[in-house]
Amino acid sequence: MLENIPTQSTMTELLGPSLFEVWQKLCSAIDEKYEMEHIWNDGGKKWTYEYKYRRGGKTLCCLYAKRNCVGFMVIFGKEERAKFEEIRGVLSNTVCRQYDEANTYHDGKWVMFEPIDTAEFEDYMKLLAIKRKPNRK
Repeated sequence: MLENIPTQSTMTELLGPSLFEVWQKLCSAIDEKYEMEHIWNDGGKKWTYEYKYRRGGKTLCCLYAKRNCVGFMVIFGKEERAKFEEIRGVLSNTVCRQYDEANTYHDGKWVMFEPIDTAEFEDYMKLLAIKRKPNRK
């Protein structure tokens, strides 16, 4: 876990003002539907920061930040992949393509999105609902 959680100005400087706004809106959209723990981590080799949404030891999704780039990752287990196929028809082509091109590992399919605006947020919420029903009304 990160000791020094990045400030708004650090994040704005890292992402740029328009992507920081996308980051904030995505966090708000998730927070509106889910009561979760928020965990900041080092972003590893590829990213500067990781911001994880967890509850009861299970990760819902992770946001990632690096210079001028936001990442939004959802990992789908076997049953969740079947549920994805059930709702594929209501998702955008872009979201489906990202899903189809994502690598599948022993623990699931790791799908990374790199949003540049809020256009796919509705789809992201549908993806999160596959993993866990929203626990906020």
